[in-house]
Amino acid sequence: MKINGYHSIHKYQSYQNQMGRQGGPVKKSSKQDQVEISSQAKQLQNASGIEAERKEKIAKIKAAIDNGTYKVNPEEVAKKLYDFWNR
Repeated sequence: MKINGYHSIHKYQSYQNQMGRQGGPVKKSSKQDQVEISSQAKQLQNASGIEAERKEKIAKIKAAIDNGTYKVNPEEVAKKLYDFWNR
């Protein structure tokens, strides 16, 4: 068994620091973190223009798939993949 005297003292000092010099737990300040969202961020969050356009586009694509008229453009897919991997 190896006895490391310094390690024991270090644990005791750490315990004293946690408990404070008076023997009770150390009191922390009553400050709390706060998060405030700016009015601009709230406006952006509520802006549904882009979301409405996206929903409309998705609805058109779903309808085309259901009708069997949706065609995949292989050149456009290849271009998007190329752009993604070669940024």
